[in-house]
Amino acid sequence: MAIDYLKRGKPEAVRAEDDAKTASVVASTLKDIEARGDAAVRELACKFDNYDRDSYRLSEAEIEAIIAKVSPREMADIQFAQDQVTKFAQAQRDSMLDIEVEPMPGVILGHKNIPVQSVGCYVPGGKFPMVASAHMSVATAKVAGVPRIVACTPPFNGEPNPAVIAAMHLGGAHEIYVLGGIQAVGAMAIGTESIAPVHLLVGPGNAFVAEAKRQLFGRVGIDLFAGPTETMVIADDTVDAELCATDLLGQAEHGYNSPAVLVTNSRTLAEETLKEIDRILAILPTAGTARVSWEDYGEVILCDNYDEMLAVADDIASEHVQVMTDRDDWFLDNMTCYGALFLGPRTNVANGDKVIGTNHTLPTKKAGRYTGGLWVGKFLKTHSYQKVTSDEAATLIGEYGSRLCMLEGFVGHAEQCNIRVRRYGGINVPYGEGAPYRDAAE
Repeated sequence: MAIDYLKRGKPEAVRAEDDAKTASVVASTLKDIEARGDAAVRELACKFDNYDRDSYRLSEAEIEAIIAKVSPREMADIQFAQDQVTKFAQAQRDSMLDIEVEPMPGVILGHKNIPVQSVGCYVPGGKFPMVASAHMSVATAKVAGVPRIVACTPPFNGEPNPAVIAAMHLGGAHEIYVLGGIQAVGAMAIGTESIAPVHLLVGPGNAFVAEAKRQLFGRVGIDLFAGPTETMVIADDTVDAELCATDLLGQAEHGYNSPAVLVTNSRTLAEETLKEIDRILAILPTAGTARVSWEDYGEVILCDNYDEMLAVADDIASEHVQVMTDRDDWFLDNMTCYGALFLGPRTNVANGDKVIGTNHTLPTKKAGRYTGGLWVGKFLKTHSYQKVTSDEAATLIGEYGSRLCMLEGFVGHAEQCNIRVRRYGGINVPYGEGAPYRDAAE
């Protein structure tokens, strides 16, 4: 495999060192929230967001007043995007069926899809008010039937962002708090005097939010590890450098540590994209952020052929993968590790982020190797049940169960089976022994 890096980002060792520093800060902060509750949350909100109020929860009257600041055009746009997200989420929900089968006479097995009973939805908004994240988490949780939906978002320019609050409210949030960062996810997961803890945390965030969710996993469920935005463009000479550079920088503006990677088999496209990135950075209003991300985390990888491009892409397992080649469906058929695919030059990650209908909370840091993104199924738990309805089935299953329990040395387990064999089959099984074997003739 002949792979040439025309540009590399920070070495993995340096990135790991950054992650370790973040983990230490998060651990001490969560410990403080657990020990001091609302007092710790208030100190953090004042320190990092310069924001304080008597209660961080918005009242119904406050929500109405804030939403009134949203123009009719903006409200229509928010509603359009939310409609697309909820339609796709509903289609996903409709595909998840409860089942009940009778694999043998008298034995009934089934499962039910039950909503998580409370969820905390984090909606980022310190640098950019992430209106779309409210659709992806709050509205999707509502489609799933979650009975208690808590939503947190930081203040934007010193006050709740009207568009974000409107999206949360329209989406179905039952409680809305103006809180950001570690203090928001910590309060929702751990609970404080004023915020009851939730069962599941969802939503994207910066490196500190992502690490907080990671450390809280187990105490609560989380959707996935959704850290800083990642994007990859897989392209050949069927597209031009302007398109590739635009799609790379369009995601690099998210933050100072957002990896953006071009994978191509065209040296000409690779070199021209590097030049085009420099041109766009000179005029991009968010270049102050995008430039740092590109310089520290941007990569251009030149491969010999499509098989190499596929192997590199699956190894990186990027969150967003924009595919613009002469064989887009081939990548769809063969790629196995990614967050979401955006196929063809007419498609773009920004549409996926904001409006097209698929969920934009996606796995990062190679988590696409073992999980997909947030979807309605993340808010549902599939629980099985069993029922034996005849003496014959109770006896037959009991006999097999008894012997298999004794095979493993679980005498108490075997006796659970034996007592049914004795009661429903009239077969004497001495205590501490497995059920006798009966051949088919019996």
